[in-house]
Amino acid sequence: MRSSSPQIKKSSATHSHKDTPSPASVASVASITALANTLSEYLSPHDLKLVREAYRFSDEMHLGQIRKSGEPYISHPIAVAEICAEWKLDVQAIMAALLHDVMEDQDVKKEELIERFGAPVAALVDGLSKLEKIEFQSHIEAQAENFRKMLLAMARDVRVILVKLADRLHNMRTLGAMSAEKQRRIARETMEVYVPIAHRLGLNNIYRELQDLAFAHIYPMRYRTLSKAVKSARGNRREVVNKIMQSVTIALAEAGLNAQVYGREKTLYGIYCKMRDKQLSFSQVLDVYGFRIVVDNFPNSYFALGTLHALYKPMPGKFKDYIAIPKSNGYQSLHTTLIGPYGTPVEFQIRTQDMHHVAESGVAAHWLYKNEEGSLTDLQQRTHAWLQSLLDIQKQTGDSAEFLEHIKIDLFPDSVYVFTPKSKIIALPRGATALDFAYTIHTDIGDQAIATRINNEPVPLRSELKNGDIIEIITSSNSRPTPNWLTYVRTGKARSAIRHYLRTINLNESTELGKQLLAQALVAVHLNPELPESLVDKLLNESSANTLEEIHTDIGIGKRMAALVARHILDLVEDDSPSIPFQLFDGDKISKPEPVIIYGSEGVSVQLAPCCLPIPGDGIIGQLKRDQGLVVHKDDCINAIRMQVKEPDRWIDVSWGEDLNRRFDCRITVMVNNQRGALARIAAEIGESDVNISHVSMEDGQANDMTNIHFTIQVESRTHLARLIRNVKHLTGVSKIWRVHL
Repeated sequence: MRSSSPQIKKSSATHSHKDTPSPASVASVASITALANTLSEYLSPHDLKLVREAYRFSDEMHLGQIRKSGEPYISHPIAVAEICAEWKLDVQAIMAALLHDVMEDQDVKKEELIERFGAPVAALVDGLSKLEKIEFQSHIEAQAENFRKMLLAMARDVRVILVKLADRLHNMRTLGAMSAEKQRRIARETMEVYVPIAHRLGLNNIYRELQDLAFAHIYPMRYRTLSKAVKSARGNRREVVNKIMQSVTIALAEAGLNAQVYGREKTLYGIYCKMRDKQLSFSQVLDVYGFRIVVDNFPNSYFALGTLHALYKPMPGKFKDYIAIPKSNGYQSLHTTLIGPYGTPVEFQIRTQDMHHVAESGVAAHWLYKNEEGSLTDLQQRTHAWLQSLLDIQKQTGDSAEFLEHIKIDLFPDSVYVFTPKSKIIALPRGATALDFAYTIHTDIGDQAIATRINNEPVPLRSELKNGDIIEIITSSNSRPTPNWLTYVRTGKARSAIRHYLRTINLNESTELGKQLLAQALVAVHLNPELPESLVDKLLNESSANTLEEIHTDIGIGKRMAALVARHILDLVEDDSPSIPFQLFDGDKISKPEPVIIYGSEGVSVQLAPCCLPIPGDGIIGQLKRDQGLVVHKDDCINAIRMQVKEPDRWIDVSWGEDLNRRFDCRITVMVNNQRGALARIAAEIGESDVNISHVSMEDGQANDMTNIHFTIQVESRTHLARLIRNVKHLTGVSKIWRVHL
């Protein structure tokens, strides 16, 4: 969170905590005495000497800089190092914390850091430094590329993100000196990226503090109102809290348990989320306070649970065993909610001292380094697997924005825990499907998946997973990913693997489609689709593509918009027309661009939208969708109408071709009287009408004596469908039949 120093001219800063120094602030008044005292508890004298050398170099580099708050800038690196020292990070991480801004702010080269402090420290500092020297097209692109650099550095060495989180925590603590607009922007970035990372790494203390600090700056009025209400409630509920604390302490002691009992308060952001999500007033949020019980060994966790359940009645469905099945970030505890005095629900967390240490400090408690036996702990293995998945996603991802999108998906804290047929536990984001599970096991299993069994029952790949499900994936060497899979996968790994496949395997189709779309867009701006070589060279020089074919491919998969590329070409022609022998079309000869012809057999570069399932005879319109190519909707599709308002430039004219020699999916619902043989009669009539049935399901109708039968069928055209509807409508017992759109 930095801006230009007085000595170095740089691009505009987004997270400035520095200002131009006044003459009185030339010398640093910050001291590392407190930091040195903390470090002396676990570092050797030799390591302390290295830390002091890093401090002196950083102090010299930042001399003359002050923060917005008026403090010497060196106070910030010292504060970051102090936070790292609380986690007992090693000497290299502490040195990197002190030096983390010198490359970015003072143009210190990585080679100089290697020479002075060694390659490991230089690598950490480099991973923490933004890409200041690269020109980006937008702030969003720059932000995405900086995050990618940081996350990949984190995948190689977790200390990078630990130092970065300490940096962000101190900046958030001192954010009040910034303008209101910057406070909100930095707070949102913290909430979107750094809070989930802290949670994913199990750093619960920093996770909760960052969450509340971000909440305070995004919604200051709500924060102040809620803070005032909690302070008031704290006094009102003190009697209840004290009574519970006393009763629980006595009960545990009588049971012979060596346990510590702590009262704890929900974070303000946690209370706010509960009020928002469940539409509650503050007075209706009863579990503002909870209790934590720390016992001396593993068996006593369950013994303490039994003691509590004997003291107060447990609420049904409110018990979670995160000891037997830990969270993906290594968190372990027993959670139970009991009915306390006066009928108030009270949440208890029960854990051992070791579990408590991991719960508060996560991966920082014993981060990714081998223990004395040379093996990784359970938590370290899970963290290592997640960090490795970042590298896998990076290999399959086209650009920084897409990479960041995948990572954000995987950072959502809510998880569902499922089992392989061999009883291995797999943690996935809530809402994940069986296809996500397949890609989590291995990319090849995901690519070749055709069906799944959940708890021994055959279900579609798009089925959402629930806690405790046992998943078995059925594969076929002939199966391949389709763009439709992107509509229901939930994990970043699955999404990036599918997109990677679609990009690399279907290039020819996408390239041809892109070429057609660009030609159409060029005609629309009165340009000849045949571009001269000099103009192509100029276009490639100003884009990230190496060839015109690559631009066509990007357009075909939706990564670039044909209309924007055409406008860029028009700008090049108008700016440099004397050097480009290229003529605009004669205005009198310009006609409306021909629509893209749809045959339904184009492969994955053209998809029929699953929401409305258009068939020949329907009016249609095309949407250029990122990494899915062209998606064809009915022109009256509600989803299409809504999306056209948001992104009008991504829509083009399309029309059906002639002689379409294939069948198209369509959904119909038939309302029938509850009579024996009704389904058989309807199915027979559908077959007689030369229509294929691909799926059938049933549900009770609004009237007790009626049933709705849902069919997915395959027809040749709208005329074919109308003939079927007419034939089925005349069957005995059929009350109503209609075509269905999602």
